[in-house]
Order: sequence, then structure tokens, then C-alpha cells
Amino acid sequence: MSDNLAPAFTGFRTLSKAQIVSLAGADAVAFAQAQFANDVPSLADGHWQWSAWLTAKGRVLSIFQLVRVDAQTLLLVCHDGGAEAMAEQLRRFVFRRKVVISHASTLAVNAALEAPVSAHGAQLAQLSDAVIELDVGSAAVPRTLQISNIAAANDSTAELAWRQSDLRFGLPRLEDAQREQWTPQQLGLDRLNAYSVKKGCYPGQEIVARTHFLGKAKRSLALLECASFANSGDAIQHGDSNIGSVACVAGALALAVLPLELPEGPLLVNGETANIQPLLEGLAR
Repeated sequence: MSDNLAPAFTGFRTLSKAQIVSLAGADAVAFAQAQFANDVPSLADGHWQWSAWLTAKGRVLSIFQLVRVDAQTLLLVCHDGGAEAMAEQLRRFVFRRKVVISHASTLAVNAALEAPVSAHGAQLAQLSDAVIELDVGSAAVPRTLQISNIAAANDSTAELAWRQSDLRFGLPRLEDAQREQWTPQQLGLDRLNAYSVKKGCYPGQEIVARTHFLGKAKRSLALLECASFANSGDAIQHGDSNIGSVACVAGALALAVLPLELPEGPLLVNGETANIQPLLEGLAR
């Protein structure tokens, strides 16, 4: 492991940025189906999927875990915060649907770099004390999330280690300045099965489907390990040309949007070498 990567941690730690939006009511699933990029009715009770909320122009506003607790209760685990603002924006589209949208501020998201007790793949588990357990890793890299009324301890080193593992799996972590910048294809959300090109209308669906079926995606996500720390929005250089951009960072790791066909030769960020690393598989649900 590089000296620039955070060490693994033991036990559960609270993810300070993670927040939860709750959708509750008879029309919760129908409302989510009309707003989000993945196919919600096909998701069984007690399961979760990756999903995204897009602008009308097909740009990503938010990436989240959509947890279907039951037929009338959905939880959106938003790893980059913004739950209150997202809930407020979503309420504008409720109209006469029977759904209550709120920021579930009393719920904490606790993470561990270990295998779940009972959850497996997309199937969640209901543990004691109303804890919801989610499997967010793979056989090779086990990881667990728990949605709980009780927060665990928090420390910055553990949070960095978790964020770096997210990036290694190809899960973009978007700061506010990077929202509305990228299409799902550019962020590699197909690797997470985070959007559908077959379901009915949702914001940005036409652009997503056209890009998919006409094969117009020219850029996608790559994992970089940088010799010096990068910032989201930094240019990726090849020779004298800017060929891409950093979408998100975690210490020395960065996810960048780059051309599918890269020229030979070194890539640079802020004048320092950035080496492409393999993305981990196993986070798709």
C-alpha cells in the first residue's frame, strides 16, 4: 500500500458526511420511479440499489443508495450530504402524490471494513435496536454499513480510509462544485448498475438513453494515484494538452473523467505524475 493511503480501521465509525432522505407513503415507490435513474418497482422489499438523481439535461445531481425497506418506505443514503436541500427540492415535485419527504436527521450511517453479519449483496438485514445492515463490499474487500439511531465514534483517518475504498470501487464522491457537471456514463455509473435505460421517463432519461444506444459516450471514469494531492476540478494533462478533469479526491487517490482512448505517455496533475490504477469490482447491486 502506498504511504499516501490511509490505513484500514477496525470496528464501526460514523461517516460524518453521510445523510439520509426518507420517502414514506403509499406513493413513495411511484414518486421515486418518476424522479430517479434506476428502476425502483423492480427492487424487492428488503433490498437496495445504487441510483442517481439527474437534471433535465442528464447531469448528475446526486448519487446514493436507495434502500427499499418496504412497499411504503424508502431511504436514500447520500454519502456526500445535502439531504435537507435534496428533500426540499424533491418536495416541489410531489403534487398530489401520497408521499412525505424528509431529512432523517436522527439516523446515523456507521461503516466498518468487515463483512456484514446477515446482509448479503443487495439484500439488507434488520438487526436488533432497529439497525439496518447493508453489504457495501465484495468477497475480496468486505465492507458494511449500518443505519442506526446511535452514532459510532468518528475520526478523520477512518473516514479517509472509507472514502478511498469508495474511490477504489469506482463510487464517485461529488462535492457541490462537481454536481451537474457529468453524465452517468462519464462517471462510470454503469459499473454500479446505478441507472436504467429501459424504464420510463425520469429527468434526463432521454439523454442517458440516447448516449447509451447511439454509443456516444467518449469519456468515462479512471482511478488515479497522484504523486501530489489533487483537488476536484483539477485538469489532467498529457503533454501540453488538458485531456480530462478530476471529479473527486480522497488523499492521494482521485477519480477522473478521461477519454476512453488514452494517448501513450504519462498523465500529470498539477505538474506531478498521476498513475492509473485498476478499479475494484463487486460494488454493483
